[in-house]
This record gives sequence, structure tokens and C-alpha cells, in this order.
Amino acid sequence: MSEDLRWMSTRELAARIADKEISAREALDDQLRRIDEVNPALNAVVTRDDDRSRAEAAAADEALAAGAEIGPLHGVPMTHKDTNDTAGMRTTWGSPIFADRVPQSDSLIISRLRRAGVITTGKTNVPEFAAGSHTFNPVFGVTRNPYDLDKSASGSSGGVGAALAAGIQASGDGSDMGGSLRSPGSFNNVAGFRPTNGRIPNSSPSPFSWLGQTGFMARTVSDIAFLMSIAAGPEPGLPAILAEPGSVFDRPQFRLGGQAPDLTGVRIGFSPDLKGLLPVEPEVVDIVAATAPVFADLGASVDDVIPDLSDGDEVFGVRRAMDFLASWGGLYETDRDRMKESVRWNIEAGQRLTGPQIVSAEAARARLSGEVQRFFADHDLLVLTTCQVLPFDVGIEYPMEIDGTQLETYLDWMRALCLITATGCPAISVPAGFSAAGLPVGVQLVAKPGDDVRLLEIAHAFEQATRWNERHPEIGE
Repeated sequence: MSEDLRWMSTRELAARIADKEISAREALDDQLRRIDEVNPALNAVVTRDDDRSRAEAAAADEALAAGAEIGPLHGVPMTHKDTNDTAGMRTTWGSPIFADRVPQSDSLIISRLRRAGVITTGKTNVPEFAAGSHTFNPVFGVTRNPYDLDKSASGSSGGVGAALAAGIQASGDGSDMGGSLRSPGSFNNVAGFRPTNGRIPNSSPSPFSWLGQTGFMARTVSDIAFLMSIAAGPEPGLPAILAEPGSVFDRPQFRLGGQAPDLTGVRIGFSPDLKGLLPVEPEVVDIVAATAPVFADLGASVDDVIPDLSDGDEVFGVRRAMDFLASWGGLYETDRDRMKESVRWNIEAGQRLTGPQIVSAEAARARLSGEVQRFFADHDLLVLTTCQVLPFDVGIEYPMEIDGTQLETYLDWMRALCLITATGCPAISVPAGFSAAGLPVGVQLVAKPGDDVRLLEIAHAFEQATRWNERHPEIGE
């Protein structure tokens, strides 16, 4: 049975549990066995509570047997990103400062998953304070890529990405500030979705922020839509909410047996490197460029018209500095010596901000918004690379150069992601192919703010046409 469950989608697993074809206990046992098989090599799952999860699985089976009303994820086991609070289970943010922290309540995204029936089984690894797109920290160490254990799984949702790729679970929660769902999606050959700002209300340490958003990764776009139908929607008392309920994601084409739509009439602006704005490794450019004919074959019109996103650097840099100062500035005053250099760098950048700098960044954001609106007035989608590099050596913190271009900061290799974050647009990375060495590459699809459902429909059609997501690593075979 474990071989069957390993690559089963979340939708199918939930349906089979509801139909009593698989018990919650069996689903849990399968997940725990898979963690035992592959996690010693990956280090993706860093916290477990088998006793708690076994008790919850038993209760789920008993409730179903008794005819109780069940949620759409009833009995589905799931680990969670170690930045999302889980009541009664430690949430460390990968920091020695929080190594023994056990929250008393769940983050919003976790509470919505658990109300839908999810059984929490553990936590997945993150970079310290989720800073950077390579998953390592002094508490748990480094997470490795299932396709090549000598390569990075990216981050900050790298533990989630590695767990999905390795067959531990089919989908999982995460968060995305500078690409933390999209980048590990690309590195691990899964889909990673950053929703429109406020699609899932923000309950982060900096609640007024819009830069960081919670969302999902999955081996199929269909599963992302499924989880969004459960986790999205307004929450009284939280800022930056969208009025639409999560049910807008419950579309027939995403359901089991549903047909992916054709893309006739979809207008796409396409440039792997944003017309030279981004340095990108040549092999990545070639793989992403090869997706353009796929979209055309599906009925879309593809041209090279793109928006000017150069203002995004200023918007992202200033807003990120403000958010780090707001979230961790107090901790910096008492524990700065226990923080990694890049975390201190972000907080100190926030401390140095002046009023004119903030005003300038707001003006840049207004210009960027206007550029995005003009582009989407006659396009439905922007397509570019997700990552500018292939998965890199696990022993380095971040790449220092791309195709001969020297990089100045740890964020520079992530600009394809950070620039899109600055727009506030929904974006998804979907598998686009593999390098000659067998390393995954993703393509990033971007839609106008609020057009999340249409974005997932297009991504679903591309995924169904290419089937790159069905190529799994050999780890644990």
C-alpha cells in the first residue's frame, strides 16, 4: 500500500479516506514510514510527534465510523513549515533563540487546515528566520535536494519542497516573501504558489506587512487549488483581506477526473530574463524558453511584450527592511549575537531607513503598480524564469555570480522572484524540465492581482500538457 500512497495526490487521498478505502491510520503509517526511509538523507522534517498524530488518526477513524460530519481533508497527515505556528508543537523559525518555543495557538493557515481535518504530524525545515532561499540553520542543519543530495532544496520553504518531491506528502503549507514558495518549487520539481496579497489574510509577526504571504506547494496544481479552497477567504480583524471566499477555487477542472482548459484567447508576455534585466544561467534560459511553444500549442498567443519591473528592486528592498525591523527589531536588541549575519543585515537596513527613502519607495511602488496595470490591460499572463540558477551546491550559502555577473547581496540571485513579489501579483512556479545533469527547473507564471483562479487554471493546463511533475527522484527506491 505504501507504494500506492507515496505519489497519490491530496485530493485522491482525502477522497479515499472519506470513502473508507484507506483509514487515517494507514495514511499516517505510510507517511511516517516514508519519513523514516528518506529523511535521514534529506533532513526535510525536523520535528515529529508520532504519539499525538497516532491519537488524532485513531480519533479521525472513529469519527468517520460513527457517521460524524467530516471536513474535506479529514484524516490527511501533513507536516507544516516551521515558521507557521502549531499549537502544542514547537515552531522554531530555525533559530537557536526559539529552539524550544511551543506556541499555544495555530497560525491562521494551520487552523484552517486542521478545521478541515488535517492531522499535524511534524514540522519542516527553514532557513533561520526564513531569511534566504537556501534551507539551513544552526538548530537542525541543512536540507538537501531529493534529486541530488549534494544540491540545495532552496527555501525558505525548502523542507516542504523536499518532503513533497521525496514522496512524504503530496502538498503542504508555506510562505513567500522573496520567492519562498516559488523557488523551492523550482528546485524540487513541484508547484509553488504565492497568492494575491490578502487572499489568505496575514497573521505574520508583522501583521501590517504585505510583502510576505502564506500559500501552498504541491505536486499538482489541482492540489494547490484544493488547499486554497480551504484556506483562502476573509478573517474578521485581520488586515488586507479580499472579500471572495475560498470556494472560488473549487472549479470542476481541478477536481478528480476534471479536464484542463485550453488556452485559446490567453495573451502571454514572455521573456525568461525580462529582456536582460536579470542574469540567468544559459541552461535555465533554454529550458524556460522551450515552454513558449507549449503555451502556443495550447491556444495562447505569445509575444515578447513585458512590463518594466525595474522599480521593484527599490520597493522590495525598502519594504523588506521595514518588515524585518518590525518583526525582529526587538529581538535584535537582546539577541543579535545569536542571529545569522543576513538576518542582522536586514534589520540594520530597516534601522537606517529615512523618511525620504520610505517616501521614494512608495512613489516607486505607485509607478510599478501603473506599469503592471498597463501590461495586464492587454495581457493575461507574464511568463519568466522562476530561478536564475540551477540548484547549487548545498555547502554554500548562496551563489556569488551568474553567468559571469558578480552578485552583491544574498538576494541578487533571487531577483526574478523578488521583483514579482513587489508587484503584489499572484505567481506560481510549475515544473518546466530538467538540466542535462537531471536538476529541476521551474517556469514562473504571473497574473494580475486578484486573478488567482485563472492563473491556476493556466498553470494546470500547462502541467497537464507537459507532465514534468510526474518525474520523481530515485531517493528511497
